[in-house]
Amino acid sequence: MVQGNLVAKPAWGRAAPVLGFALVATLMLALVALGLSQQRKGLSVGIDGASVTGSARPATPMPAVEPLVLDASNPDEARHLNALIPFSTAPNPAARPFHYSGGAAALARATDCLAAAMIYEAGDDAKGERAVGQVVLNRLRHPAFPKTVCGVVFQGQERATGCQFTFTCDGAMARRPSTVAWERARGLASAMLAGDVYKPVGTSTHYHTDWVMPYWSKTLDKVAAVDTHLFFRWTGWWGTPAAFARSVAITAEPAIVKLAALSPVHRDDALEFALDGVGGTLVDDAFPPLVIGPEQIGKRVGPGKLTAVEAGGNGFVMTLDKGGDPARYAEAASRICAGRAQCRLLAWTNPHETPQAFPVKDSSLPSMSFSYIRVKETGLERMLFNCDEFPSVPRIQCMARRLPAVQTPRLLADERADTSTAGLPAPGPLAADTHPGRLEPALPAIEVVKLRAPRTGAPTSATP
Repeated sequence: MVQGNLVAKPAWGRAAPVLGFALVATLMLALVALGLSQQRKGLSVGIDGASVTGSARPATPMPAVEPLVLDASNPDEARHLNALIPFSTAPNPAARPFHYSGGAAALARATDCLAAAMIYEAGDDAKGERAVGQVVLNRLRHPAFPKTVCGVVFQGQERATGCQFTFTCDGAMARRPSTVAWERARGLASAMLAGDVYKPVGTSTHYHTDWVMPYWSKTLDKVAAVDTHLFFRWTGWWGTPAAFARSVAITAEPAIVKLAALSPVHRDDALEFALDGVGGTLVDDAFPPLVIGPEQIGKRVGPGKLTAVEAGGNGFVMTLDKGGDPARYAEAASRICAGRAQCRLLAWTNPHETPQAFPVKDSSLPSMSFSYIRVKETGLERMLFNCDEFPSVPRIQCMARRLPAVQTPRLLADERADTSTAGLPAPGPLAADTHPGRLEPALPAIEVVKLRAPRTGAPTSATP
């Protein structure tokens, strides 16, 4: 028994340190697991209902998305400076596959928006288009950006400059891609919305060509180059996969009227239009005329707001956004006048000068910024700009210079003369008036175009 005790004691003594270490290790693991669990519960981020895995969200604020402003004044210097920025040596993991969750209508609009970004930003080049498409989807998943595909692509389109994707506000969309190129881009966009990933750009949310130098280039991680485009991600946690949602629930996509000429799914019934038209005209007669009445006053129509509608629905007054390419004002005319056999649009960029009703007074005309008029029956179509305001416009599109009428004060002698001749018959023509050429040549007649009601039964649109 003692022997047994003596024999057993050394055995227990040898096992005790091992068991003690095991108990301590188990306790430490349990505490670590509990801490991680509590950390996840308290600090993990749900983005649009999607769980975010990885390291916890830091206390630093989310990066601000500033309007994109590029300096393209010195391409050679920009290329040199861009080459001096080193590529990040940190890992560049590929983005997760994205699977669009919206219905058929939303998916069709999302495909158009993604395809537009791809083809207008990268041209008809599959590699470049996929790189741009990946940036759009990365932005869609990041909490700093809108939560629809169209919202991401056309963010800031209302600005004259500073939109996120430059093609949405610099007039590039006036050039329509070929049908083959457009369908090719839509096919690539459709694949990316169904899980295709362009791995080289990783989680990039920014890019630019190597011949421009944005102010933010040195503040982000440069991770990839695709042809002449350089791709960047935010530094720190906000550029890691943990900051991006696994999925984004999208139930609807906005209609982008700038895409209506390329796709029928973006033709909003309230503002249906075509950018270029057919047959050499700004408007497209294939569209039925919109019903625009007083209830639309104050609403935005492309680059401005409607302020007045003429009785009969053929005349319109607008206040346009000031700045940017003046050619974009044609967008408002193409929307409003689509399908109308007779239409005139008068527009001002100064809201204080914009008339609020018809008839428009002559005193308002000198400050008018833009006008469009069309009478289909006579073939008249004219788009004019105030060249004092837009000196770069071709002179053939300049409005006639109008000087504000100045009311001359009446003298006392004028009042007495009016009184003294009140009972006299109207004078006949002067002798000089019967001999043309003896006086100063007459001023050219001012063209006045009056719109009249269309004939009963007359068609309102024509098949091109």
